[in-house]
Amino acid sequence: MAHHSTVFAQLLRLVPRHRFETLAEQHHSGRKLRSINRWSQCVGLMLGQLSGRGSLRDVIDNLDAQARRLYHLGCRRVTRSTLARVNEQQPYTLYEALFGQLYRQCQGCSGSHRFRFKNKLYSLDSSLIDLSLAIFPWADFNRGKAAMKLHVGLDHGGYLPAFATVTASKTSDVEAARTLRFPRGSIVVFDRGYNHYEWFKSLNDRGIGFVTRPHKNMDATVTERRAGRAEAGIVADETISLNAKKPRKLGVPPLRRVRYYDAASDRHYTFVTNITRLAATTIAAIYKERWQVELFFKWIKQNLKIRAFLGTSRNAVLTQIWIALCTYLLLAWLKFSARIGWSLQQMLRLLQLNLFLRRDLVSLLRGDPDDPPTLSPTPQMQLV
Repeated sequence: MAHHSTVFAQLLRLVPRHRFETLAEQHHSGRKLRSINRWSQCVGLMLGQLSGRGSLRDVIDNLDAQARRLYHLGCRRVTRSTLARVNEQQPYTLYEALFGQLYRQCQGCSGSHRFRFKNKLYSLDSSLIDLSLAIFPWADFNRGKAAMKLHVGLDHGGYLPAFATVTASKTSDVEAARTLRFPRGSIVVFDRGYNHYEWFKSLNDRGIGFVTRPHKNMDATVTERRAGRAEAGIVADETISLNAKKPRKLGVPPLRRVRYYDAASDRHYTFVTNITRLAATTIAAIYKERWQVELFFKWIKQNLKIRAFLGTSRNAVLTQIWIALCTYLLLAWLKFSARIGWSLQQMLRLLQLNLFLRRDLVSLLRGDPDDPPTLSPTPQMQLV
């Protein structure tokens, strides 16, 4: 029978250790760590994400149960108090930087979106992460509630979180969006929460296309009715000029307005965009594709640990959120590189049951039969 490392050890190899240690040196605070290192912290917290552990004690007990395998993971034995202290004091920015490196690794094998155009397509949205005000008083939201806000730019080439930032719950969506730097020529789709004339002009000036839904009170004049063959569901395809004082002062260029009727839901939709070369039905389909970012938030909240936190400080909470996002990228990278047809949820469920099984990781996920055991010859089996 071929020798294999544990499934968890093979998964951790997807994180380049030398790059991790370089990042750990760059994102270190205070004196040198003695009884623990950042890799041991990463292993413990990632194990908690993959195995569904809900508390720090659960994570430590799980590590202790696998004490003889920690050496092969490159991990040290740690105590609960030590791990809690590192989560509280060592900067979460290490895992934010690791997230960026993992995304770049995933890009090479993630494929492209389902549309014919070659431009990169991103969806923007945010989601509140609810917290208890009694335990997390620094995250005060309103009306006796506490929360943080996770902002994500989802790359539709593989549905990967390309951009992510975590802010205070009161930070507006468009304020966080201004910090993102999309590549020139890309297309960004977002809902009404991001409607801001200055941002519209900024995107247009940088050569970035956008698709959104306008506010109902948008004051605009139709300057041109776009010619073209009639398309199913398209009620109107127009070029509009904004009449309000602010967009005229900012110099917001004329926009394209598409009115669409969805027969399935019996509803009318209006979209605003600065993209002129794509068909009106494609504009409507691009906005419909924005629903994938909602599904992303639903998936990570249901399958990863970003609701119950292992620490009460802001740094500990951010550390856990970024570890969860890194775990998502590892699962996605494994799915793409191994060309597995399973969903990420199916993969996660299988890994939870087999993290410390000594079996080839890819063959396990593909459902290949296990290697037959090699039987040592006995005297009865030998010919004399």
